Amino acid sequence: MNPSTLFWGVIFGSLGFGYFVYGKKQGVFVPLLSGIGLIVLPYLVANVIVLVCTCVVLAALPWVIKR
Repeated sequence: MNPSTLFWGVIFGSLGFGYFVYGKKQGVFVPLLSGIGLIVLPYLVANVIVLVCTCVVLAALPWVIKR
């Protein structure tokens, strides 16, 4: 495992956890699903550039899609 992959996985995983908790408490599905994606995706993607680009899109989804 590459150290940069681990670093970005921790950053986006913690952001995903925050989205997940917010979505679960508020009952909103877009942040909930985005949070699950941000938590799981670093385990599945090994390329750092693809990981960062995909996670940035997932992190921006709750801001773009408002219910």
